[in-house]
Amino acid sequence: MALPRKITLWEAGPRDGLQNEPGVVPTEVKVELIDRLADCGLTHIEATSFVSPKWVPQMGDHEAVMAQMKRRPGVIYQVLTPNMKGYEGARAAGAEAIGIFAAASESFSKKNINCSIDESIERFRPVVEAAKRDGVKVRGFVSVVVGCPFEGDIAPAQTARVTRQLYDLGCDDIGLGDTIGVGTPGKVKAMIEACAKLVPVEKLGGHFHDTYGQALANTLAALECGIARHDASVAGLGGCPYAPGATGNVATEDVVYMLDGMGIETGVDLKKLVQTAWWISDRLGRPPASSVARALKSKCL
Repeated sequence: MALPRKITLWEAGPRDGLQNEPGVVPTEVKVELIDRLADCGLTHIEATSFVSPKWVPQMGDHEAVMAQMKRRPGVIYQVLTPNMKGYEGARAAGAEAIGIFAAASESFSKKNINCSIDESIERFRPVVEAAKRDGVKVRGFVSVVVGCPFEGDIAPAQTARVTRQLYDLGCDDIGLGDTIGVGTPGKVKAMIEACAKLVPVEKLGGHFHDTYGQALANTLAALECGIARHDASVAGLGGCPYAPGATGNVATEDVVYMLDGMGIETGVDLKKLVQTAWWISDRLGRPPASSVARALKSKCL
């Protein structure tokens, strides 16, 4: 399949990127990060998560983040909503796009959201129905699509089955997440090909973590399968509190640098993105995980 000429980048830094930080990131830093990312040209930003602070304390300020961020016209600000209570809170805060999470592994589903895969789909059904009624966009995610920290390798057919369940539920698109970063291009292609037999490829997105240094290669493999929606996280921020050993997402600036070099349009200003990567990294007290951010520091700062 020909490579996409233009792709949509979903910036995951403010939510997926920050959720596993050991210290609580101040609300004003989260808000400024969101605003800076929008200023870089990113049009799809995962802003926060309406989960119980008991389970993910880092996201306990979701209402304040939604109230304080500047809503730029043309930018979609998505929030995670694991259940109806989360959805109602998100709507009260003005959310116009939500995300729901399933898993390709029964063990991970039980560890992450305390229910089986099929139970999770039924739990999300009223959330999706409410969102459709309210005109809210719904993005589904499938975690551990090629490998699980508890079950090992995941068969492509199993990931495809769960992906189809989310599609049938009414999700507008579905992100395929290599949550623990064990994927390689061959495994990723096999997984995407299985999913594309059951769900239109234009509804699928890539979400790759860089635990084994394979995230950029896996992004390219997904592009070669025709995937034109990709998640990435500024400075390579990220991790999952329920996935032992998972490290950060593929860095947004690494993806943009690669795509710029391939002539694939993103609409993102790389210089501003590198500046933002160093800005948030300085506030977290460590350098960016991104190779591009480190390489371009002297040219962009």
